Amino acid sequence: MGAISTISSSSLSALLLVCLVCSFNSEGAAAAIQHRHTIHVSSLLPSSICQSSAQELDKKSSLRVVHKHGPCSELHQDKANIPTHAEILLQDEARVKSIHSKFANKGSINDIDQNDAANLPAKDGSVVGSGNYIVTVGLGSPKKDLNLIFDTGSDITWTQCQPCARSCYKQKDPIFEPSLSSSYSNISCSSTICNSLSSATGNSPGCSSSACVYGIQYGDSSFSVGFFAKDTLSLTSTDVFPNFLFGCGQNNQGLFGGAAGLLGLGRDKLSLPSQTAAKYFKYFSYCLPSSASSTGFLTFGYGGGVSRSVKFTPLSTISDGTSFYGIDIIGMTVGGQKLPISASVFSAGGAIIDSGTVITRLPPTAYDALKSAFRKQMSQYPMAQPLSILDTCYDFSKYSTVTIPKINFFLSGSVVVPIDAKGIFYVNSISQVCLAFAPNGDDTDVGIFGNTQQKTLQVVYDGAKGRLGFASGGCS
Repeated sequence: MGAISTISSSSLSALLLVCLVCSFNSEGAAAAIQHRHTIHVSSLLPSSICQSSAQELDKKSSLRVVHKHGPCSELHQDKANIPTHAEILLQDEARVKSIHSKFANKGSINDIDQNDAANLPAKDGSVVGSGNYIVTVGLGSPKKDLNLIFDTGSDITWTQCQPCARSCYKQKDPIFEPSLSSSYSNISCSSTICNSLSSATGNSPGCSSSACVYGIQYGDSSFSVGFFAKDTLSLTSTDVFPNFLFGCGQNNQGLFGGAAGLLGLGRDKLSLPSQTAAKYFKYFSYCLPSSASSTGFLTFGYGGGVSRSVKFTPLSTISDGTSFYGIDIIGMTVGGQKLPISASVFSAGGAIIDSGTVITRLPPTAYDALKSAFRKQMSQYPMAQPLSILDTCYDFSKYSTVTIPKINFFLSGSVVVPIDAKGIFYVNSISQVCLAFAPNGDDTDVGIFGNTQQKTLQVVYDGAKGRLGFASGGCS
């Protein structure tokens, strides 16, 4: 796959037109190959053995990224609780609905009016989302390692804490015990930092025996409630942050896949990038591995070995006032052919990039154009039954290799983002391989660039300069 390239805005349409023309000229066969992936069908299924990426930890200030349900994860041992693909997609729908509701209710704050963290009302535990990726960080003195889901759509970092006054779900790591950490302390209700919870969680803080109480809900009934506290966060042996503000959960419910909590990489002042800005300047990047049996990385700071081929697009204003990072999608190609979608279709609802959403959501008008072009270029393969929200599925059981059209996104700033072959499909089985895109309910709903499409890309978040970068081949 070629490196991401920049082209001038004036030549963008001309270049796309050339691509269309050369598909039909005398060199059409060569052009068609250029715009297609040929993949071995056996490679669509993850291996049962962890295959570490060569790029995994050759960077300073880096954490190893693994899929929480894959063989590279310690959480994988609890196979009984691994959700089915249908369940993952159902959970993904719940996350998308919660994101849409956040944009619909941008700026509204709910009150936590209970006085005691242990008595906050429990809700039916559901999920924060699935198909998520985890990293291991250290918390406390002496440090205790915790496997946390990292989430670009959340701000506050939290973990379950003893004594679990109300409820703790089952996790792989020993639950964090504040009493065993010499650097732990609760934040006082009267502290000005307590009030900063409102923007980070969408809930006004509570108070319990003069201790500040946080509460965060994910729109799909998952939640964490407990004491707002500070302790020492150790990202690597050399990158240690005293007085890191986090949530010490006493009442937690949700199917978090055995993870100990969540690492918030959003844009609020309580997020990890903001709290570590003096060292990292709100600059981080990650690469999500090509499959659940591979590894990627999450790297903080400018010295993190960012690819020279990274091209940057400005953050869009759609996400201002939210945790999210907004992008301006202006077009797409399938097999080198520009889809007939007006730029106004993408701008009607805007779009964000989200590490916790599995399937990319497009405006229905854009999705219909994508589906039509993709099906036309895949007409030689037998179709299969739809899988949940995915309606374009194929049966590859009689093939050893398949050839599929490449898909590119075009972003503002003349940035072209080619989707890796592994980022085009969501695979239930070899006989049910589905196009990993879905439509929103309406063109005015915010679009979401999901984690399936981000596979193997190095995605760079430059919060200080208000931009996002993309480069191909970040990890395998």
